[in-house]
Parts: sequence; C-alpha cells; structure tokens
Amino acid sequence: MSRSHLLPLFLLYALMLPVTGMVPVLPDFTAQRFPGLGQFASHFFMSINMIGALIGAPIAGLLSDRLGRRRLLAVAALALNGGALLGIAWAWRSSDSYSLLLALRLLEGFAHMSALSLLMALAADHPGKAGLGARMGAVGASISLGVATGAPLGGVVGTIDPFWVPFGGGLLSLALAALGLKGLADAGGGRPRMAAAEIVNTLRSRRQLLIPLAFSFADRLTVGFIVSTLSLYLGLVLGFDARQIGIAMAAFLIPFSVLTWPAGHLSRHWDPLLMMVIGSVLYGVFLAALGFTPAHRVVPTMAVGGVIAALMYAPSLVLAAQYGGSDCRASALAAFNMAGSLGFAAGPLLSSALLAIFGLVLAKPYPPVFVAIGLIEIVLAITVLLRVRRHRLRADTAAA
Repeated sequence: MSRSHLLPLFLLYALMLPVTGMVPVLPDFTAQRFPGLGQFASHFFMSINMIGALIGAPIAGLLSDRLGRRRLLAVAALALNGGALLGIAWAWRSSDSYSLLLALRLLEGFAHMSALSLLMALAADHPGKAGLGARMGAVGASISLGVATGAPLGGVVGTIDPFWVPFGGGLLSLALAALGLKGLADAGGGRPRMAAAEIVNTLRSRRQLLIPLAFSFADRLTVGFIVSTLSLYLGLVLGFDARQIGIAMAAFLIPFSVLTWPAGHLSRHWDPLLMMVIGSVLYGVFLAALGFTPAHRVVPTMAVGGVIAALMYAPSLVLAAQYGGSDCRASALAAFNMAGSLGFAAGPLLSSALLAIFGLVLAKPYPPVFVAIGLIEIVLAITVLLRVRRHRLRADTAAA
C-alpha cells in the first residue's frame, strides 16, 4: 500500500485511542469525582459525547462532498479534538462543575466524529487492487484496533492518574493534526460538486442505505451499553479494577479488530447482508449470556463475542460505502456514523432506564438488562432478513 492508503488508516487507529481510553476511568470522571451523581448522570457522560457526534457527522460529510476538501477539514477536526480533550483534563482536575465537563465532552464528540467520517472517506476514496471490500475492511480493522488498544492503555494510564488519559489523548490528537497536514492528500479524479440539498436528496433516494444504517444504530447501541453499563457492572458488581476492566474490553476488541479486515475480504465472496444477519443473531446471544457469566469466565466470553462482532461490522461498512456511491460517499459514511452515534448515545440511556425499572422488582437487575439489549440485535436481524426476502420474492414474481 502507498502512503495515501496507509496514513488515513494510521490516523483512524490513533484517533480511537483516547475514546476507548476513557472507558476504564469512567467511574473516576463521574461518581467518584462528583459525589451524589445518579446512574443517569453518570451514564450521560458517555452519551453526550455521541450527541456532539450527531451534530458533527452530517456537517463534516456535507461540507466534504460539497467542497471536495476532505484533507483540510480532517486536519481542523483533529486539532479541535485535541483542544477539547485538553480542556476535559483541565476541567476534571481544576473545576467542580460537572456541566462544564459535559460541555467539553459534547465538543469532543463533535470534533472526533467529524475527523472519523472524513478520514474514513479519504481511505475509501483512493482506489486499490483489492477493491472496496478490502479497503473498508482495513478501515474497520484500523478503527477497532485503535479501540482495542485504547481500552487496556486507558486502564494502565488511569491506574497511575486518570488525568493523563484525556491529557495524553489531547496531545496525541494535536500531533495527528500536524501529521495529517503534512501527509494527507485528497484523492484525484474530480468528484462532482453537489449542493447540500442535492446530496441529501440523492441519499434519500438510495433506500437500500437504510439497511447498514439500521445495523450501525443497533451495533453502536450495544457498544454504548458495553462501555457504560457493562463497565459499571464489572466494577461495581463483579469487583473489577480499572486494569481488569481494560483487560476484559481488550479481550473483546482485539479479536474483533484482527478479524475485521479478513471479514471485509470475505464480503467480496459472501453476501454481506447475510453475514450481518448471522453475526447479529449470534452477537445478541452473546450479550444475553454475558449477564449470567461468572467473573472468572468474563474474559474468554468477551473474546468469543469479539470474533462474532467482526462478522457483522466489516459488511456494514462495505454496504454503506457501496450504497453511498463515489459522489456522496463522505455523506453516506457520515450518515452511517450518525446512526451509530445515535445508537451509542441511546445505549447508556436505555440501559440505565432498564436498570432502574428492573431494580424496582428484582434483586439482581443486571442480567435482564443484558438479555433485553441482546434481543435488540436478534429482532433487528430477523426483521431485516424477512423484509429483504419478501422484497426479493416480489421482484422475482414481477420479473416472471
């Protein structure tokens, strides 16, 4: 691969480190730092980041497809992300205002998702011999490998001092901005410049794009559940410390990241939609079973879940980039990330609400929450499969 292929992948990898690095230190930045916070307020620390992402993704995608200047927009987003992370570190150490911390998390989410969408589009733009499936598999692998590395890294650094997690992430993001300014390049070939309304209407006309968007929403909802409720469950119920939580997250994310690239290649030969459906059903079963898994088996169970997750993530990326087309690819991937961000924001809020409801009637409310979240994946997969089969039957009948 040339530098034009490798640099966006490296930047995607490094961009994800501070995001997952915050997961093992979530208690330190919420309930332990601000006594008296309830479950909702503690979960909101993760959700508000995704609310900012919901704002940033469409703005970045539309501007990129409208102006054709992905490189400069990506560099600006990386720099803003670095400044927001440094602000979070300062606010946590120096301020007693939880509202200020949340405001900076909102800004960080805006900048992070803008940079993520633009770098994904840059990586997809450059043609390669292996095809779109391989390119998007490499994109997915870079993202998931960054997430996998960030979780244990955040656990190790957070054990020393939680302050260093956002502070180090801020410095890293500023360094990435400088590297991107020097080494990134927009793809040649002159994409047509479309007005924002035309881009939106084009995406709306490509109804098949709704399939990867729906899976992105559900998948990231479960990720929001994992990084918030599961993290709190491991710490508060099973007694894991920050290092052990980081190891558990890494057990899930390392096989996920390693297998995402092969799964992207596999989607060139297998039906990517079928891969997503099968993977989602198995993933839902994994999530439901996790709530009943004893502490000493959590790590191997998380590793199995990571293998399953790779089967559905790469195909969803491939379909989003394919259905978006070269003319609206950044906006399609931004929509994919928007759906994911909405799911990520909903995950902690939904799981905290379910915890409160089940807590009123059950002594152990966590297991039924795991089952409920797992059922979301299973029901979505079955519903999409039935609708697609019905549509194909109608098309075959009409053709006959």
